[in-house]
Amino acid sequence: MDVLRKRWAYFGARSNSRFEEKADPKIQLEQAIAEAQDQHRRLVEQAANVVANQKQHELQLNRAMEDLEKINRSTRQALMMAEEAEKAGDGAKAREYNQTAEAFANRLIATENQVNDLKTLSLQSAQAADQARSAVQQNSLALQQKLAERQKLLSQLDQAKMQEQLNSAMNSLSATVDQTAPSLDQVRAKIEARYAKAIGTSELAGQTVESRMLEVEQASIGSEARSRLDSIRAEMSLGPGAAPTGELGAGAPSESTTSPRQQAPVEDS
Repeated sequence: MDVLRKRWAYFGARSNSRFEEKADPKIQLEQAIAEAQDQHRRLVEQAANVVANQKQHELQLNRAMEDLEKINRSTRQALMMAEEAEKAGDGAKAREYNQTAEAFANRLIATENQVNDLKTLSLQSAQAADQARSAVQQNSLALQQKLAERQKLLSQLDQAKMQEQLNSAMNSLSATVDQTAPSLDQVRAKIEARYAKAIGTSELAGQTVESRMLEVEQASIGSEARSRLDSIRAEMSLGPGAAPTGELGAGAPSESTTSPRQQAPVEDS
């Protein structure tokens, strides 16, 4: 039996632990607040019954006090009438009034006992009502504190959820979501490697033999074109300055202006 009880307690504790792990704190908080509000409502109802009982005892006491006063006046009135009957010499009527006064006296004693009992009950019920009012007030303050605490806890819960989402988003920036989706670091490394390869290939392409041969061929073609233009100008008896600026290139001097053979006769004369 002990083993069965231990196993039952163990499985119960494990089930409660799993439930607490999966339970929504917001729902549990609302359940706790609802339970506190329901407990306060029941306390208010009980306190209302206690206060109502105290009010009822007060009404009974007041009514008994009024009856006591009336019976006391009736008793006195019967005694006065019995005295007047004796003075008038009517002994029979005097005895009747005395008997009536005695009956009122018996009722007076019973009413006085009732008043004393009601005073005791009223005092006790008044104390109970004061305790009930105090309990309701204290519980009301406790409930207000719980309501304020609920707002604080709800705010903390929202902040915790936001922080968890932020942490998850930050982790997803540096970690793969699944096996088919690459991470940001992997994509950046791939793009940087491709960019570096393209730059390196471009630099190597500018240093090959074919590119230098092409550069030499382009320079040779440009020199041959300038020589042909100089020949055409000579045939047309045009000076070097008559040629358009665009045909000579960017400020490049022609061979006719720099030839030492054309400048030598000027030096002899």
